[in-house]
Amino acid sequence: MRPNLSIVILNYNTKKFLDGLFTSLGEVRGEADFEVIVVDNGSEDKSSELIKGIKGIKLIQNKKNLGFAKGNNSARKVVRGEFVLFLNTDTKVPRGTIKKSLEKMASDKKIGILTCRMKMKNGKLDRDARRSFPTPWVSLTHFTALDRIFPRSKLFSRYWYGWIPPETTHEIDASQGAFLLTRKTILDKVGWFSEDYFLDGEDIDLSWKIKSLGYRVLYYPEAWIWHFKKGTKKGEYKNVKFVISGVDAMRIFYVKRLAGDYSLAVGFLVLLGITLVKMARIVKYYTA
Repeated sequence: MRPNLSIVILNYNTKKFLDGLFTSLGEVRGEADFEVIVVDNGSEDKSSELIKGIKGIKLIQNKKNLGFAKGNNSARKVVRGEFVLFLNTDTKVPRGTIKKSLEKMASDKKIGILTCRMKMKNGKLDRDARRSFPTPWVSLTHFTALDRIFPRSKLFSRYWYGWIPPETTHEIDASQGAFLLTRKTILDKVGWFSEDYFLDGEDIDLSWKIKSLGYRVLYYPEAWIWHFKKGTKKGEYKNVKFVISGVDAMRIFYVKRLAGDYSLAVGFLVLLGITLVKMARIVKYYTA
C-alpha cells in the first residue's frame, strides 16, 4: 500500500543524533502512514550499521558525500508518498507535528511548501525557519547586521521576518531544509533540488522554483520541532569546500534567479561582495 508521507533524512556523520530522531518518529507512528528513507552520504562514523539494525527504514548508501541536494535527490526513485518531508538528522519531532502539518497541507492545494516552528536546544526560535529571498537589499541588511540591530523593523529585518511574531502563521519566501514538507507531484514538476548547490542554498532555490509555479510557502508555527543545529560542525569537515559552500550558494542563487532583475552595476557590487566574503572565510579556515 502506498504511504501518505515519505520522510527523507540525509545523514552525514551524525550518528550521535539518529537514536533521538528515530525514537521521536517511532512515537508519532499513529499520526500518519509514513515511510522513512535515510540517505547516507558516505559517513565514516558507522551510521549505516546503526540504521541497518532498525526495522522498517529504507537505507540508500552513497559512496561519498554528494552534498545536500544530490544526496536528497538520491531518494527520488524510491519515494512513494503523496507528501514528502525533508527532515534533518539533528531534529526531534514531537507528537502532533506530523498530523497538524499534513492536515494543513491537505486543507489548501495552493500550499506548495510547509515548514514549522523550530526550537533550538536553548528553547529559542531558530530564525532560519523563515527567510526572505536574498535580494541585494535583504543581503546587505543581513550581512551588515542591520537586521540584528533593528530586529523588529520591516525595512531592515526582512531576512528573518523579524517584524512578524513567530507565533503567527504567514507566507514566507523560503523554507529551511531542516523541515520542508511538500508534495511529490510538485517536486517532480520542478525537478527536485537543484544540484548546482553543494551545501546551503538548495532549499531557498527549491522554494523559489515552487513559488514560481504559483504555490505558497507557508510558515506554520502550530506545528514545531526541536532543531539542535548543527549535525556536523564546520570544523569537523575535511576541506575548505564545506566552509565556503554557503558563499558559493549565494553567488549561484544570485546569478540564476536574481541577476536579470538588477543592473550590471548592482550585479558587479553583489558579486564583488560575495568574493570578498569568500576570501575572508578561506583565510580564516587556513589560519585558525
